[in-house]
Amino acid sequence: MDAIALYNLERWNTLAREDALFTRPALDLTPETAREAIDPQNLLGAVSGKSVLLLAGGGGQQSAAFALLGANVTVFDLSDAQLGREKVVADHYSVIIETVGGDMRDLSGLPASHFDIVYHPYSLSLVPDAQVVFAEVARVLKPNGIYHFTLLNPFMAGMTFSDWDGESYRLRAPYVQGRTVTTPDASWVFREDQKPISPPQPNIEYVQTLSGILNGLVAKGFTLFHFSDNKDMYPDLNAEPGSWDHFVAYAPPWLSFWLRFTG
Repeated sequence: MDAIALYNLERWNTLAREDALFTRPALDLTPETAREAIDPQNLLGAVSGKSVLLLAGGGGQQSAAFALLGANVTVFDLSDAQLGREKVVADHYSVIIETVGGDMRDLSGLPASHFDIVYHPYSLSLVPDAQVVFAEVARVLKPNGIYHFTLLNPFMAGMTFSDWDGESYRLRAPYVQGRTVTTPDASWVFREDQKPISPPQPNIEYVQTLSGILNGLVAKGFTLFHFSDNKDMYPDLNAEPGSWDHFVAYAPPWLSFWLRFTG
C-alpha cells in the first residue's frame, strides 16, 4: 500500500469513526426511493438480477439502493470501517452484500468480464491517475456494461463558496494534470450536535484534465452516453452570494459521466 492509499485509508476510517455524512448508512429507503437515490433519470434501466460493483463505494448508501432494487451487489473499498457499514445495511434490509477490501487502482482480486454495472461514487479524484482505474474497470466489466462515475471539475478545482470576494468567485489555480487540491471538511459534514473528537486529515484530491479523462476513456473502449455538470446541485443565481447554491450557479464543482464499455 503506497502513501496515497495509506492517507486515504486513515482519513476515511477517521471519517467513519466520527459518523461523517458520507459514512452514514441509508436505512430509510424503499424500492421506490431507491431508484431516485442512485439513478433518478433511469439511465441504468432495470437492475434486478444484474451484477453491480460499487467501486470505492463503501458506507452503506448506494449499496442499500441497489440491493433493494434486486441487484447482486459487491462493494469494493479501501476503508474497513466503510465496509463495516455494509453489514449494517445488509442486516437492516435482510439482503446480501458482498464486500471486498482494496485500492481502486488494483482490481486484480475481482473476476474479469463479470459486472454489468460499475457504479463509482465520488472518489476518483482521490488518486492522481484516473487512467489506471479506467483500465481496471474495463477489465471487470462485461461487454456493453455501464460505468458511472463523478469527478472533481478540473476547471474549478480548489474553488469554494468561501471564495466570494464581493464581486465574483476568483479562479486562481492553474489547469494542470495532477495538481493537488487540499481542503478541510466543511462543518456540515459532521452532525450539528457533535463536534469531531479527532478531526480527520484534510481531503486531498488530484486534478484530472477533461481531455485526459475523455481521451483515456475512448482509448480503453468506453462510449459516453450521458454527461451532467449539475448532478445533486440546485444552482440559484438569486441566492445569497457566498452561499453554496449561489456558488454552484457559477462554478459547478463536479462532473458526472455515464459510459458503456464497447471494447
